[in-house]
Amino acid sequence: MSTGVYQTSKKDGSLYYRASLTYHAKHISLGSSSDAAIAHAIYREAMDILSSPAITPENYTSRIRHLSFEKAISLLNFRDHGMYIKTPIYLQKGFFSYYLEADYDLKFDNDDLFYYSSHKIMRRGNHLFVNDYGMQYNIAQRYGIKNYGVAGRDYVFVNGDPTDYRYANIRIINAYHGITQTEKKGKRLFVARLHLNGDVIIGKYTTEIKAAIAYNKAVDYARDHGIQKNFIQNYIADLSAREYADIYSALKLSQTYLDYIDSFVL
Repeated sequence: MSTGVYQTSKKDGSLYYRASLTYHAKHISLGSSSDAAIAHAIYREAMDILSSPAITPENYTSRIRHLSFEKAISLLNFRDHGMYIKTPIYLQKGFFSYYLEADYDLKFDNDDLFYYSSHKIMRRGNHLFVNDYGMQYNIAQRYGIKNYGVAGRDYVFVNGDPTDYRYANIRIINAYHGITQTEKKGKRLFVARLHLNGDVIIGKYTTEIKAAIAYNKAVDYARDHGIQKNFIQNYIADLSAREYADIYSALKLSQTYLDYIDSFVL
């Protein structure tokens, strides 16, 4: 067999070839193929990356045909930083890049390195997920972005780069469901809306928490009147049960909303 390649077989007895290498005393599996020549090419490309400092994350794609880009990034990082990470992470100065595609990477703070070194990021459309305890989780939630959050309305990437998930680059505008901000005569207000056949204004409130609780109260009012929808309610983590209850009982819902619910039921 060629260097770096060994033959093995599947359960059905068919043969295939695995490529691997040892670098700095670490044995690394590189991939497999039903063709021994391709398996050897995988090994040669990996060795080329490890032995040539001229190959970088900016130009490595021109040097690989058979080696996966994920494995190439892991090898580049191992070569340059002495840390082998199974997920396609390359350490930068003060942050790291996670490669979703050969030429497309996300940026994260080093605080997240342990998490993403053990969780593979997957993409479905514009949504980025990881598998965690058998469930799929949108990674945006890790940064305070709700599943229903809309870029530009509920949150913004400060530097305009939607691939930059460093904490300082994400600013949450609206943290709660059904709440948006507005200004009136220079004063900031928080508008609560509930979506039924359309958006109905529940009221305008002086704080975001009051607006979020008003939204919850409006949901309860709608359910009490027999409207059965899968409403999302807001979880208010910073209040005790007593504090929540006091605000809840004191808040008023707009007459427009109350009349709308009455007419909706009729």
